[in-house]
Amino acid sequence: MKSLIRSFAINLAALQAAVMLLPGVTNTGGIQSLIGAILVLAIINLLIRPIISLLLLPINLLTLGAFRWLVNVIILFLLTLLVADLSVSAFTFEGFNYQGFTIPQLEISKFWTLVLASLTLSITNSFLFWLSTES
Repeated sequence: MKSLIRSFAINLAALQAAVMLLPGVTNTGGIQSLIGAILVLAIINLLIRPIISLLLLPINLLTLGAFRWLVNVIILFLLTLLVADLSVSAFTFEGFNYQGFTIPQLEISKFWTLVLASLTLSITNSFLFWLSTES
């Protein structure tokens, strides 16, 4: 029970981090919709993720697991379809300049926003799970 609550809290924090860090990921329903989204995400991970992983198994085998991120993107897309208050949309990255290192202004499409959100969720989840097991 303790690990289930910890997993729920970490997933909630990771989803909130994605909403806060990426301008293309928005939550209009507050904490209640995030909690609902985490519950829906748990159901999707339990029921649908194995099917998607099995369907993408040939691609994963050919690329030695390099396309595993695609499963996470599909799961996040399904989550945005099922939770009305959570949305992912295209956005404009304003660019970055630091001591001669320049990243120009970019238009980020919805697909790449999903990829960035999935990456943010994965990194935040991994870090928070690592923190919770170290203490």
